[in-house]
Amino acid sequence: MTNTPFFKGMTYGWGSKRGEYRKPYAVDSLRKLSDTGSEWIALSFWTFQDTIHSTDISFDYGYTVTDRDIEFAVKQAKSLGLKVCLKPVVNSRDGIWRAHIGFPGDSEAAPYWEKWFASYSNFICHYAELAEDLGCEMLCIGCEMVKTESRTEQWRELIAKLRGIYSGPIIYNANHGKEEGIDWFDAVDYIGTSAYYPVGKKPGDSVESMIASWELHKPRLTALSAKFNKPVVFMEIGCRSALGCATMPWDFTHKELPASESEQANFYRSTLHVFWNEPWFAGFFWWDWNARLYAAEEAASNRGFDIYGKQAERVLKEYYAKPLVKEQEITP
Repeated sequence: MTNTPFFKGMTYGWGSKRGEYRKPYAVDSLRKLSDTGSEWIALSFWTFQDTIHSTDISFDYGYTVTDRDIEFAVKQAKSLGLKVCLKPVVNSRDGIWRAHIGFPGDSEAAPYWEKWFASYSNFICHYAELAEDLGCEMLCIGCEMVKTESRTEQWRELIAKLRGIYSGPIIYNANHGKEEGIDWFDAVDYIGTSAYYPVGKKPGDSVESMIASWELHKPRLTALSAKFNKPVVFMEIGCRSALGCATMPWDFTHKELPASESEQANFYRSTLHVFWNEPWFAGFFWWDWNARLYAAEEAASNRGFDIYGKQAERVLKEYYAKPLVKEQEITP
């Protein structure tokens, strides 16, 4: 039996613009992240295509972090003993969610898909080279790109190409509830998903109620792991510290909701309780930890995904300090 790594992780730096990783506040934020007991970060950033129907992905360095920024952040993380999963993402400049990137029709759309995959290949291969050069311990090759996922042969061809560039393990980040639509999970090392399952039944729901909800989702994820003989990783998971957000953990728009550290903490505790020792489960990259943190005294009123200074941070520290007890493990 080969031991499967367990990812005690956190997403770091999402939304950072060019140059921000190298700011003193970002260095301080990364140090505070390491204090949670996290052993990994997903270094996640994006560039744009103009619309969901564009075939060209541009490197918008007026916004997107540069390779120099990434190199700095990776070196800082490693100096703190953190391992790095490099996670480049494509967003659509028109504001439509990246899950809708694609082209209508079937045969008539084939030329557009060919052009898009050529551009996406250039994009992700660039970062695969960078991940290899910087010694990143994992590479995430896509995130929530639901409409592209049925293009099985094109994804397989791309993964084969990436294997010739990057020597470490690779993961793809599906979206919750859409994991079964991907037939090529056998080609990657880990099955990733954005596990924003709405486990809260009402605002302010209890840990016990959320645990019961998670137990309803667990058999499907267990079966997914068994089908491909691959460990499952929650490549994104979390909810804001706002009342009702466990009923919609993906939400980032309802700014009017009152702050609720306890609901966020209950979401964290229920998730960690249900999945911590599952043999087919390989860990978490919580969403998310900003490169620029709020002041500690503002934690109680902050309603974002960050957990710095909040109840959920204490829950995470408790679990990340625990040993794992798994009856059996899956070799990726």
